[in-house]
Amino acid sequence: MVMANLLLSASVTMLIPTLPLRMLYTDGLSVFETGIVMGVFAIGLFFPGGLCSFLVQKYRRNMVCVWAILVLAATIAVPYYWRLMPFGVLLALRFVQGAAFGLAEMVLASTLIIDTCKSFQRTEANHSATWFGRFALSIGPMAGLLFYHLFDFNMVVLASLGCLAVAVLLILSVHFPFRVPGDELHVWSLDRFFLPNSCLLFANLMLPMMGIGMVLSLTHDAHFYGYMMIGFLLALLAQTFVFSDADLKSEIVAGLLLIAASLFILLFSPQSPLHSPLLGLGIGLIGSRFLLFFIKLSRHCQRGTAQSTFLLAWEGGLALGIGIGYCFFEANREVLLMVALLLTALALALYVLYTHQWFVKHKNR
Repeated sequence: MVMANLLLSASVTMLIPTLPLRMLYTDGLSVFETGIVMGVFAIGLFFPGGLCSFLVQKYRRNMVCVWAILVLAATIAVPYYWRLMPFGVLLALRFVQGAAFGLAEMVLASTLIIDTCKSFQRTEANHSATWFGRFALSIGPMAGLLFYHLFDFNMVVLASLGCLAVAVLLILSVHFPFRVPGDELHVWSLDRFFLPNSCLLFANLMLPMMGIGMVLSLTHDAHFYGYMMIGFLLALLAQTFVFSDADLKSEIVAGLLLIAASLFILLFSPQSPLHSPLLGLGIGLIGSRFLLFFIKLSRHCQRGTAQSTFLLAWEGGLALGIGIGYCFFEANREVLLMVALLLTALALALYVLYTHQWFVKHKNR
């Protein structure tokens, strides 16, 4: 299941650096239009959320995920057959991509992965699943850029579709028995979608993720994402050997400071190779701790909802930041980095001054 999560996420992140190149240089879109198309993915993520609980109770859980992946694959495949795509078509495709990816991830992470584990293993399962999805943030763009420059965008599409095909096979290889729907089956609900009492934590995570998305809207080579993977691996080691017995707030504070340091280096010394591993290290640290906080805010049987809420803040902030980066900061790299740094500083101030104390007071676990 975690390998399916990695492949599902990688298939989408392959498009982060390569789809804009296709839209700008093949489809003839402006930079602003490209930003709108990239950003609408964030809106699509939220679109099917209220239906998630109904779908997984009404139909087989694994098949809901599989059908969402197949819809995602269909939207990714369209540019392979359509040479010049108008703005409206690209906008609609990207919105559907966000909706299909959001539904697939919600079902996979908040239901299928949890259902494969015993109750005492579910926090570790959530942790592992999100880490594999996080690795895709470096593996996907790095592979996408390599395929794009060695071949063309069509090869990126084929690689993305290949990842989705293997993800479907992995999901189908695990048996999930059909569950009889409950007596009260609501078509729309917040169950498995959004945790209402986590709004402050949600906003606090969205802020740095928007800044990171803005950074990813800049032009980077494959080495940037490869070095980011080094940072992710360092974050895993740091969680084990540095932060295992540290103060509760130290991991998020350290992660945000490392992200800010990475942005400073990008701003004042862009040729330095340190910015990318520092960025990966910071992302890895805040991701794991924020996920744990979402889970601890949830009540009994709300673990899946907490996981989905974390996913929406993470992926939504990232997509929104990418869209903002293209829309408003064309040829203004320094201003973009300063705004990203401001968002990170705001997230740090909000967390230290208010969010952490609020979390300690309101956590349920």
